[in-house]
Amino acid sequence: MEPLGLGTLLAFNAALLVAVLGPGPAFVLCVQASLRGGRREGVLTGAGLAVMAGLWTLAALLGLETLFTVVPAAYTVLKIGGALLVLAFAIYTWRTALAPVDATPPISSHRAFLRGFALNLGNPKSILFSAGVLLVIFPPGLSAAAMTAITLNHIALEMVVYGLLATLLSRPAVQARYLAYKPAISRVTALVLGGLGLRLLTTS
Repeated sequence: MEPLGLGTLLAFNAALLVAVLGPGPAFVLCVQASLRGGRREGVLTGAGLAVMAGLWTLAALLGLETLFTVVPAAYTVLKIGGALLVLAFAIYTWRTALAPVDATPPISSHRAFLRGFALNLGNPKSILFSAGVLLVIFPPGLSAAAMTAITLNHIALEMVVYGLLATLLSRPAVQARYLAYKPAISRVTALVLGGLGLRLLTTS
């Protein structure tokens, strides 16, 4: 069994941090949840996102790429479904760029968590990160303990990032600054998401 080196884990965390902070459906969902329902809803939504992303990492370590090689249709279905999800998010983000953030009552903890979990279940950014980057960073033949450590590390890092984001956006001064630039931020994000969705549909 290959040992899990500290340098390898740090490289994974660096790549993961860049992926989490980049514009994508998960980041947008956490921002929306934090603005609409406050810190609690943002943190719980982020927890759901983190847990599902961690499970994709575990699946990749257990042989996700092998599954896609043996059953190409599985990858095609996930990629097309994910691309359509991203495009739908892009359209929604563009159309609501000028709309005020709804001051709706906070949703239940269970529902907030499931929203995040369900989104990353079909989020191609999360899937492609797991199927691609992980296989480059980590050597084959990792022990069960190493795979468990990597998975828990992934979940913990994403929960920290989304928790900090939710906490930041719960501050009135930061929220006011974000809302002032919301139209521009939303439209740039929509263009990035639309480009990602189209790229997924047109690449093999």
